[in-house]
Amino acid sequence: MNIGRVVLTISLLVVAGLGLWFALASWDDANKVAAISSALAAVAAVGVAVWAAWRPQSTGRSVRVSDTGKARGNRAVTGVSGKADAIGGSVQVKGSGDATASDDAITGVELD
Repeated sequence: MNIGRVVLTISLLVVAGLGLWFALASWDDANKVAAISSALAAVAAVGVAVWAAWRPQSTGRSVRVSDTGKARGNRAVTGVSGKADAIGGSVQVKGSGDATASDDAITGVELD
């Protein structure tokens, strides 16, 4: 289970527990707990918003290529070839095959 699902599960359990407690508690007690819970949730929301704003944003997707075969021809590519701004993220090539070409042979990464 990834961290997102753990946080979501814990959040749902807390909300369900508070809802049950509010249903069973006296009006005055429920009112006090609701006010405190709302204040704490608001502070937490501001903290998460600031954290998300300062977090580095991914500029694109990742490209992973592994265990490619042999390539032959005028232009042979056994890894990744393309425009860097089209990929925008990280590129990883592992175990690229042999490339034999009369013009251009690429066995790793070629970004324009």
